[in-house]
Amino acid sequence: MSIKLLRTVNLLISKGQHVRYGHVLRGKPPTVAHSLKQRLEIIKQMNEDPMLDFHVNIGYPVAKISRRTLTKIWANEIIMQRNNPELERASRTRKLLVNLKDAREYWLQTDGPFHIRKIAEHYNIYKDLYRDAYFIPTVPLNISYDLEDNKMVKVYTGNVIKPKETSKAPCVIYNTEDGSLWTLLMTTPDGNLTNSSYEYCHWFIGNIPGNHINKGEELIDYLKPIPSYGIGYCRYIFVLYKQECYINYSEYKKVKPCLNLEERNWQTRDFYAKYQDQLTPVGLAFFQSDWDDTIKEFYYSTLKMKMPIFRYNFPQPYIKKQTWFPLKEPFNLYMDKYRDPKQITKEFLLRKLKKVHPFKESEPKPQFPLAYHTHPDLPSWLKFEMIKKKLGYGRVNDLDEY
Repeated sequence: MSIKLLRTVNLLISKGQHVRYGHVLRGKPPTVAHSLKQRLEIIKQMNEDPMLDFHVNIGYPVAKISRRTLTKIWANEIIMQRNNPELERASRTRKLLVNLKDAREYWLQTDGPFHIRKIAEHYNIYKDLYRDAYFIPTVPLNISYDLEDNKMVKVYTGNVIKPKETSKAPCVIYNTEDGSLWTLLMTTPDGNLTNSSYEYCHWFIGNIPGNHINKGEELIDYLKPIPSYGIGYCRYIFVLYKQECYINYSEYKKVKPCLNLEERNWQTRDFYAKYQDQLTPVGLAFFQSDWDDTIKEFYYSTLKMKMPIFRYNFPQPYIKKQTWFPLKEPFNLYMDKYRDPKQITKEFLLRKLKKVHPFKESEPKPQFPLAYHTHPDLPSWLKFEMIKKKLGYGRVNDLDEY
């Protein structure tokens, strides 16, 4: 902007007037955001019927430790550690190590259950399983899958575990009291192939004495995660229930191995509504998994069914009406637009296979392929195709794509 233009602009603006040189939209756009009238109506409905936004705690009540109490505990520990000369020496020499196991145990005893609840709400765990109910996990679950070479992968809260790492049933550990009974469920609200309103029950063990999983009643045997191709990540949720008494789960018992996916249709909300007087959810852990190469073999060999594939159906490309004399377009490529792509692929494949012999080596390529003479009266599109054929590139040589 020139100096004269700047002076002109300054003359037009009076003193004390604010000028907007640009506008940045903050918040939701006007087509999506609620108006003031709509927002007031929503608030009015919430005040008239508080049950619309009311969530029920179906777990055990948990007393949260106040920040003031935690501050006092931390202050006492700091005073004790300051008087430890060995700790001071290790800190100065950078040899001080933090015990992560103790840190996790301390976290689970203080803010851990509340943090797990917030993470579960972020992943819509409670909403998809119980709708308007939730619970605070008071019993920590230690779930791990054993791998080769004495390795393992643990289940936390939303970490990603591949299906090839979950082929066998996991090891589940939790602290219990003597004489108590428990129920363990592993379900997924994602990827049901027949009815999206149902879950899949991947594991169901009831009447577990203490923490002895192998002594419980395995009503539905373990099924590894089977996320379909193209649907992304699926959530696999472990919920531990504490039983008040022995429960007869005979109606849920399936013949092992249960390979019919429709028999594994499940609804956690209906199950809990039926046994809510005898069950209380106390433990929660979940992970995410997506498709890998082992799923295809599992569908074909174990489930004896075709692997479902979900893809986006792109619209057919628009092709303009054919003209008699297309200008500046290669003749062969222009004509191929109006032919069946499968037939074109078949022709190129057959042309490629004419030079391939199962027991003979392919012919050596010439050192100077463009040194051979071509007839001058040939059309330009045909000359270009012959050049590509000599150089060995183009659709006829892209055998992997067809």
